[in-house]
Amino acid sequence: MNALTDIGRYQPLDETVPWNDRLQVLEVIAVTDEAPEVKTFTFRSEAQTWFRYKPGQFVTLELPTAEGPLMRTYTLSSSPSRPFSAAVTVKAQPGSIGTRWMFEHLKVGDRLKAFGPAGSFSHHDHPAEKYLFLSAGSGITPMMSMLRWFNDCSPSADVAFINCARRPEDILFRRELELIAASMPGVALAFLVEERSRRESWSGPLGRFDTLRLNLLAPDFADREVFCCGPEPFMQVVRETLDASGFDMRRYHQESFSVGPAADLAATLGGMPEARSGVPCETALPVHFSLSNAAGECLGDQTVLEAARACGVRIPAACESGLCGTCKVRKLSGEVAMAHNGGILEDEIAQGFILACCSRPLCTVEIEA
Repeated sequence: MNALTDIGRYQPLDETVPWNDRLQVLEVIAVTDEAPEVKTFTFRSEAQTWFRYKPGQFVTLELPTAEGPLMRTYTLSSSPSRPFSAAVTVKAQPGSIGTRWMFEHLKVGDRLKAFGPAGSFSHHDHPAEKYLFLSAGSGITPMMSMLRWFNDCSPSADVAFINCARRPEDILFRRELELIAASMPGVALAFLVEERSRRESWSGPLGRFDTLRLNLLAPDFADREVFCCGPEPFMQVVRETLDASGFDMRRYHQESFSVGPAADLAATLGGMPEARSGVPCETALPVHFSLSNAAGECLGDQTVLEAARACGVRIPAACESGLCGTCKVRKLSGEVAMAHNGGILEDEIAQGFILACCSRPLCTVEIEA
């Protein structure tokens, strides 16, 4: 199948099936420069299936680097309202390995393995009459996914959208955001930059996010469901500002791939993600991997993922802290203690799935891997 010759062929949605991350790979169909050191990579399913996900969810890409497969998790900046393609918008941070590899090697026609979608950072999980989206840097990507969905499916939505950037030229999707705001009467768009630039003129608000600017840019924030994404220092300032202003923090949601702050936030907002009952055994417990016809054992606090690696069974994994869901596998028999951080849903657990990175056997277990 050649992306350059058949990509224009139309298939009705009801004649295709959703993308299956265990069977199908992604094919790059476009690479777009968004800002300095920021690119959008757009994919389609190689098998021409469609993408089913919630706005704001993420995928994990397996990057075939020279040193071996590298797992990296990226939020989808595209909207499921346009289901025949999906996109991630990534920024090459200083010292980044995976994103830099994508910048230097990934081109139209290339194929990647991917896992997902996953994550619960979506307005679909927290319906409200009014929203406030707060973002900084590449943290704008889940907000774009949600706003694009609103633009396509609910153009009368009430959304206050505040994006913070270092300089005017660093604002991602600025032109598209301005067009959306012009066509959606309920969208209040505001950009906040830290400093002026010689490259691009700026007459908008200057400075860093604080109480004064929150009240100026979103005076009715107390009535809104708040979604926040960006560097951890930025999100910390947002949390502290909202809390000090008397905001009901049960209506605050943030996206973070750092297990520490995510866990702290969960405790602050009313409890940690549910941990499965049981205490790991101190004796060696057998672990069987049915698809690989291999067997290993877990001792003490070792996880199913560690047992798999020890006996040569490959289970894809990215965050290894129970957040991304990449290492989701089906448990065929036995019991485990699983303390995850939101990377798996309760109905998936009911179907027998576990996250290998944070599951410790309580007895002999058999894993579909």
